[in-house]
Amino acid sequence: MRWDHLADDNPATARNAALFGADAVVSRTFDTPEFRGMTFHEVRARSIVNRVPGASRMPFEWTVNPYRGCTHACVYCFARKTHSYLDLDTGLGFDSQIVVKVNAPELLRHRLASPRWHGEHIAMGTNVDCYQRAEGRYRLMPGIIAALRDHANPFSILTKGTLILRDLDLLVQASRVTEVGISVSVGFTDRELWRTVEPGTPAPERRLDVVRTLTDHGIGCGVLMAPVIPYLSDQPDRLRETVRAIAASGATSVTPLVLHLRPGAREWFMAWLERHHPHLVRRYERLYAQGSYAPKWYQRRITGQVHALAQEYGIGPWRPGLSRRIPAPAPETAAEAADAAPTQLTLL
Repeated sequence: MRWDHLADDNPATARNAALFGADAVVSRTFDTPEFRGMTFHEVRARSIVNRVPGASRMPFEWTVNPYRGCTHACVYCFARKTHSYLDLDTGLGFDSQIVVKVNAPELLRHRLASPRWHGEHIAMGTNVDCYQRAEGRYRLMPGIIAALRDHANPFSILTKGTLILRDLDLLVQASRVTEVGISVSVGFTDRELWRTVEPGTPAPERRLDVVRTLTDHGIGCGVLMAPVIPYLSDQPDRLRETVRAIAASGATSVTPLVLHLRPGAREWFMAWLERHHPHLVRRYERLYAQGSYAPKWYQRRITGQVHALAQEYGIGPWRPGLSRRIPAPAPETAAEAADAAPTQLTLL
């Protein structure tokens, strides 16, 4: 990844020069409970609109990712591997060493104003969550959404964060001039499982409150039921409980995604499994013996069960580009490719 110069008197800069470039980083820590033990590497990126790799099957070509690393600390997060491109740890380092592209809004506004930009759809939340806790301090998304609104540029957001409601007025304004698609990720409603596997995220019921609020304000919101975790959240009664709660929130759609264990995430998740559910380790080794994905038969079974429940409760499957408009009253390095990769939609 390439970074522009950002002046800094912090001695931590020298230590991080090897990670980000000689003069690219301001590293900060904050002595508040929600950020204790975390370091935020503030950088000035050279670009913010990333082209999705050509091999992707995603229904969009461009992404914006204002952060790298994620305070949600989900043990299964596919994006952990991307931290290794910066020589950062993919375990605790991914959860606590957060890269913040402080100039993201101004870069986006400049790109949208370029005559070479033709108003293509921009997806956000496809790598790490743009509404993770760090956004509460850095407030990058209001400027990003405002730029998209001002240029009537279609966009979508995928999030586990309730902080998106802070920007509700901006989202409504944008929805009056362009297509806005919002999806909230809720893989299960089991609170005990949530506390251990997604420790930095809002509770599932709070995320469903987000769905309800967005829907009440005329912004159709789908739910990615992701991930469905084998042997922990895939029992028929738990699937039913989750789909029932999603339907009650007013979600326009629901789509299940089975846990996906890519390198980087796999090692971290299996270590967690060994600590919390050691009796399942062998079963996981067999289920994921062929690679990152669960077998097709298992994925089809879960998809069939969830879609049947969704039909029973009156909601449909997720569709690419699902959005609601409210009537008016190419990467050069591996790290950049990782930044653009829309893996969250395939893996969450």
